[in-house]
Amino acid sequence: MTDAGDGVNSGRTRRAATDYDAYAAKMRRLVESGRDMEADARFVDTLVPRGAVILDVGCGIGSAVAALRERGHEAFGIDATPAVLEVATECHDPAWFRKAAAADLSIRKLGLVDLPTRYDAIVVSGNVPAFLTDAELGGVFDLAAEILVPAGQLVIGTTTQARGGPATQDELAVGAGLGLSHRFSDWHLGAFCDSSPWSVSVFTNPGARRATSGPDGMFILNS
Repeated sequence: MTDAGDGVNSGRTRRAATDYDAYAAKMRRLVESGRDMEADARFVDTLVPRGAVILDVGCGIGSAVAALRERGHEAFGIDATPAVLEVATECHDPAWFRKAAAADLSIRKLGLVDLPTRYDAIVVSGNVPAFLTDAELGGVFDLAAEILVPAGQLVIGTTTQARGGPATQDELAVGAGLGLSHRFSDWHLGAFCDSSPWSVSVFTNPGARRATSGPDGMFILNS
């Protein structure tokens, strides 16, 4: 027998699944229509050395992962939602993606799903923080500090006024030992102010960045 509480929870689960199915279908249509879905990937590409190892947390249908792969990076994506991961694995190489929740991330979990445990960058794009409690988001910051290489970067794009916005991020970053390097109002380096509806924040792990080699222009000019 199912009690009233179970019925309510089951209803919520069904509605959530329906919403995710609709979201996945919407994102598939955007990709098929040729909509630019790579702005976050271009942003991250400018931050990291060539051939960087990158983790996209809450990767959705995998557009950023695929774009970073096309630019020569070793990018992986995790998402907890089967509906959107199904689109990601249909549109791109399934080996790039894993089913995992941001709130459950740990070095052990990364090993269990056969992912690297050291990264040049971690990307959290598209309001993922709004779906996490402050404690869960804090866990993401703490793990980032642990698995990012020296000078590695945690990049978060989110609605400014949503839960897990810039003020919360800054507080959690201090606790994790990450420093705020940049904050913009969009993926195109727009200036950020308190009234900006969107924020892109770059937090950096202490240490010196690893040496890189071409094909960056500075190395071509020096050759």
